[in-house]
Amino acid sequence: MYQLQVENMSCGHCVGSVTKAVQGVDPQAQVQIDLASKRVTVESPAELGAISAAIVEAGYPVTSAQ
Repeated sequence: MYQLQVENMSCGHCVGSVTKAVQGVDPQAQVQIDLASKRVTVESPAELGAISAAIVEAGYPVTSAQ
């Protein structure tokens, strides 16, 4: 499981975009997003770097990931 701090998320559209980006890397990924804390939790066997890169490519800066 990964936890990422993702900036510029503010609405349901953002949640959908980030979820779609993550599931573009792993269609079976489980994604939970907390807009208030800007935290994205991902359960996936995919590499963290690939998930983070997909979110950044979707237009949402990742400020920390673990």
